[in-house]
Amino acid sequence: MKTTLKITAAASVLLTAGCLDPAGTMLNEGTFAGSATSNQFAQTAYLEPGAALQSLDEQFRRATPTMINFEFNRSVLDAEAKTILRGQAAWMKGFPHVRFTVYGHTDLVGSTGYNNSLGQRRAQAAVNYLVSQGIPRKNLIAVVSKGESEPLINTQDRERLNRRTVTAVSGFVKGYIGDDFDGKVAVNVYNSYVGAGN
Repeated sequence: MKTTLKITAAASVLLTAGCLDPAGTMLNEGTFAGSATSNQFAQTAYLEPGAALQSLDEQFRRATPTMINFEFNRSVLDAEAKTILRGQAAWMKGFPHVRFTVYGHTDLVGSTGYNNSLGQRRAQAAVNYLVSQGIPRKNLIAVVSKGESEPLINTQDRERLNRRTVTAVSGFVKGYIGDDFDGKVAVNVYNSYVGAGN
């Protein structure tokens, strides 16, 4: 009974969360397709949690840029990066139950060890800024360095597109829907949904 309640509650929360865009309005408002998509999302979330996360990640990528870039050999955020991170933070605030991974990357100049460390510093700089914008650190627990291992442009030269962090949906916050789930989360999500129409 308790397991069924948790699964049903999780599906209802994801259904409600999946219906909202960052501004709090229905996706594809007023169309049959929008309702069908939301229904499919809820059923998928119930049967395949991984598919629910993939759907949330797609929503995140549509709503805001997920990549910021850095100057050569630097991990300092410039004005453009801060603007993008503020957009990410605004979206994240609408989904407080979602956890994000920030991947740090470098170009191919320099040693592998140094680039791994630089990628980590870049990811940490992005996480620190998101936290300064009101995102709980527990939602950003995974900070990963990819170093030089995944270039967008395969060149040995300096390449700005390779010097980046990428933010992605990676899971749900630990304990969000736990053993003692009593429906309060679903009520909060529902109230924010209903309040968006006022």
